[in-house]
Amino acid sequence: MEPPKSVIIIGGGVFGLGIAMALATRPAYANTTITLIDRAPTLPASDAASNDASRIVRADYADPAYARLCAEAMVHWRNQSDTGIGGNGRYTQSGMILLANDNPQRDAARAASAKARGLDKWKSAKEYVNDSYHNVCALERSAGRDPARVIKQLHTRNQVATEIGCFGHAGDMGYYNELAGWADAGAATKWMYDRVRATGRVTFLSDTVHSLLRDDADARVLGAKLDSGKEVRADLVVVAAGAWSGKLVDLSGRATATGQILAYVELTQHEFDQIRTTPVVLNLSNGLFTVPPATRLLKLARHAYGYLNPMPAPNALPVTPGARVPPTASLPRTSFDDARLEIPLEGANDLRQLLTNVIALNSLHGRPFVKTRLCWYSDTPTGDFLIDYHPGWKGLFVATGDSGHGFKFLPVLGEKIVDCISGCVDEELKKRWRWREAVSGGEIVATEDGSRAGLPGLLLDEELRRVKLTSRESG
Repeated sequence: MEPPKSVIIIGGGVFGLGIAMALATRPAYANTTITLIDRAPTLPASDAASNDASRIVRADYADPAYARLCAEAMVHWRNQSDTGIGGNGRYTQSGMILLANDNPQRDAARAASAKARGLDKWKSAKEYVNDSYHNVCALERSAGRDPARVIKQLHTRNQVATEIGCFGHAGDMGYYNELAGWADAGAATKWMYDRVRATGRVTFLSDTVHSLLRDDADARVLGAKLDSGKEVRADLVVVAAGAWSGKLVDLSGRATATGQILAYVELTQHEFDQIRTTPVVLNLSNGLFTVPPATRLLKLARHAYGYLNPMPAPNALPVTPGARVPPTASLPRTSFDDARLEIPLEGANDLRQLLTNVIALNSLHGRPFVKTRLCWYSDTPTGDFLIDYHPGWKGLFVATGDSGHGFKFLPVLGEKIVDCISGCVDEELKKRWRWREAVSGGEIVATEDGSRAGLPGLLLDEELRRVKLTSRESG
């Protein structure tokens, strides 16, 4: 495939920066001009999903392809030299306890719902944990190591509680993998941004993309129109805007933005010293997880179906020229849009349960949150990334659908995406990341890979109103 003479990358997160780095350093693209557009003047953007104190780094996947891909990425994360991505505190190998609960009735209901929507990849949380255990053990055996050295199964609720040292119900089964860990997401993304800038090959534009320029008669995307009024043209446009991608391209039934909750609790120095070396704990049945703190702020979070935020998207590119564009798309709402934005009450209550059941410090159980945040995923029905040429438009490549698990692949994902652009990616990843038929349900895209919890289709505005109603009633 002949390399394009010019490329525009829209979005400066994990996907966009990785693509820019791979293009800038490949000899085949030595004569390609590369432009990256992001509204933030420096990266990562303050409200981007990639700008956070911590993200889990794990090869613990039910799908062996993602397990192998993360094992490849973890070689880089473990490079803790000053110049390595894992250096200067950017990566910590804390270990992780992956858990699930016994709930056969709920699992049966979810299986029926997924089947009705034509999803063949559905798993229960317990199935996900069991498959993940076998995959990480297989990775160790393939490297000539005994997995029992570093991976320990937990068969009962009591074994789980003993391993964590907690007081409540953390999970009914699972395992401990000491090879997993977490990364300082903001610092690691900044590390990649600095490396891309150092190549001298990428032009950065700080502006918001209003819409894609197009020629309907030729079914071709020509570039991007910016809010400033400027037009930027290129042979190839790559939309890598994460949860904002649906603003530019109609992805209904394929990918949608979902808001996920985070909260932080302030620790005393004594409390920090007690839990700073604990492992990550992640329960896939309820989505609740916590990451050991690097400072005196403890992060609590939930990996769930998330909240939808339907907004008009009049400038989204239709699937084909002349096709109808849905009136709304779920798009992020962040503190950038509303400085007073809070997390919904039902989510805050869930994080309180996490604090009570999993954190082995009674002193924290009633402590208020000092900060909350919504983190926005670009969710796909199967949890697979969406990385492919758009079938309805020439000159357009889509790289989105992180589904809440893309960050850990930061060291290697850009290379894989450029393999897709170049037409040389391996079939295993090509099959998973292909442009798929839209699932029924349109805007409500619920990721059904066994890693999600809660109720699909919750509307952010409705859940936020519950907070206000409850406050008035209690007053």
